[in-house]
Amino acid sequence: MHRRTLMTGLAAAAAIASASATAWAQTADLENTLYLDLKDGRVVIQLFPDLAPRHVERIKILARKGFYDNTPFHRVIEGFMAQGGDPTGSGSGGSDMPDLPAEFTNKRHFLRGTVGAARTSNPNSANSQFYIMFAPASSLDGQYTIWGQVTAGMEYVDKIKRGGGSNGIVSGPDRIVHMRVAADVK
Repeated sequence: MHRRTLMTGLAAAAAIASASATAWAQTADLENTLYLDLKDGRVVIQLFPDLAPRHVERIKILARKGFYDNTPFHRVIEGFMAQGGDPTGSGSGGSDMPDLPAEFTNKRHFLRGTVGAARTSNPNSANSQFYIMFAPASSLDGQYTIWGQVTAGMEYVDKIKRGGGSNGIVSGPDRIVHMRVAADVK
């Protein structure tokens, strides 16, 4: 009898979890959610159009064009971040679209899973490159545009191949399999 009660309880818990996932999918803003597919699994990123409208629009345009597919994480520093979005893999490439003006006047902080826009020393030079934080970095607050936050799959980000030396340049880097706007995924 005890085993039957346990099985009934597990079935009820599974039904609740399924209903919760369905409710989340129905209420989630799929137009402002990215699916970043890596070799180990899917990373879900919530976009912040209210904080960085130009950056979010750019990321969505490029994702919809397939720009990020098969691009490398060319710079990955243990305990800091994983940087990608450069089709050349050199760290100096970008899209053929114009650079974006900085959008970092918001009060968000660089925490684990924060997604920010990579740029040169010019604050208005972000284009297509981005990075995902492995750990908090308050030194970046107010200096770089935050356009998203990982909400699921951070364990897959943690498995991205690390680079060597202080610059974190990766030899034989891991690559983005696909990056898609969730609303476009059937």
